[in-house]
Amino acid sequence: MADVEIGIGKSGRRGYGLDDIVVVPSRRTRDASDVDLSWRLDAFDFALPLMAAPSDGAVSPSTAAEIGRLGGLAVLDLDGLWTRYDDPTPLFEEVAALDSDRVTRRLQEIYSVPVRAELVRERIRELASAGTVTCGAVTPQRAAAIADVLLEAELEVLVIRGTVVSAEHVSKGNETLDMKTFIRRLDIPVVVGGCASYQAALHLMRTGAVGVLVGVGSQSTSTTRDVLGIGSPQATAIADAAGARTRHLEETGVYVQVVADGGVDTGGDIVKAIACGADAVMVGSPLAAADEAPGLGFDWGVSASHRSLPKSTRIAAPRRGSLAEILVGPGRDGAGRTNLFGAVRGALASCGYADVRSFHKAEVMVGPPGRRGASRRPPEPAVPGL
Repeated sequence: MADVEIGIGKSGRRGYGLDDIVVVPSRRTRDASDVDLSWRLDAFDFALPLMAAPSDGAVSPSTAAEIGRLGGLAVLDLDGLWTRYDDPTPLFEEVAALDSDRVTRRLQEIYSVPVRAELVRERIRELASAGTVTCGAVTPQRAAAIADVLLEAELEVLVIRGTVVSAEHVSKGNETLDMKTFIRRLDIPVVVGGCASYQAALHLMRTGAVGVLVGVGSQSTSTTRDVLGIGSPQATAIADAAGARTRHLEETGVYVQVVADGGVDTGGDIVKAIACGADAVMVGSPLAAADEAPGLGFDWGVSASHRSLPKSTRIAAPRRGSLAEILVGPGRDGAGRTNLFGAVRGALASCGYADVRSFHKAEVMVGPPGRRGASRRPPEPAVPGL
């Protein structure tokens, strides 16, 4: 891709978001009932190519069990409210009722309570008792400190997720996490991210991770691009990571899963992410709109409570139906925000593809942005909590 001159001495690549592209139907169609959406992560098989994002507003132990029943993999935030409080339900009610200008300060206060190791064990065992694959997320800063607790509780899949995660972190004074050494000493599969470039994705794949999360600043709740000015348009980031996956496969014979993390609000977004090379998607705010979601109609990112530099905000997630209706239907709106994977199945059928991986070959075209425009972040309601 040719660079675009920004000015004398500076040029850059042109990048594309998911709103900038469409999938072009092929000469063949297929019956939707013949489409296989199943996805494998290491030794685990799922009916849907879905990871539910580790968002306190979307994933609780009970919703994780339901998402697992519906065919996805739910990721519980092991640095979140469920591992800091015995019963965080009153806090969700409080956050939902707060005026917008008070949210960040109050989240900082709520999340200042330390994570308790005994609650981490309890939540993991709660997931296991529900019969779902136990999956939890931690930040890179806490991964090493909590590793023994996770292994003792028999966590089955670990997600190491941050705003930007690299395989090579440089520090003059502080102890740093050697991602490659850390992953290889664990006896469980690890998914790591986010990243937004070919080189970053390739380096993370070389750590031994079974999957990489692709997306920086593209999540609905994220304000990273406003706060730090960093990120990458999601369609380009996914395609770059898919290219890194191909190179890694050629070098090692190991296929690493590319998971699109961010920019996914509708069924059409999932379709386009897969067409760009994603094996699965990580979905957060659409699930926070479920009737069962703990956020009571709101969602916020992990970094919303950062003590000194929050990079996320609370957003409205108006109720759209049950988790089942949002994921597998029947759909209840015409904007693509329910029956997400029914839409994916329909798109693959309309384009003649039998499964997710073959859909990576689908033709895409750059076109005018969709009707939603440049901003995807929904406004908060005039009356908080409604």
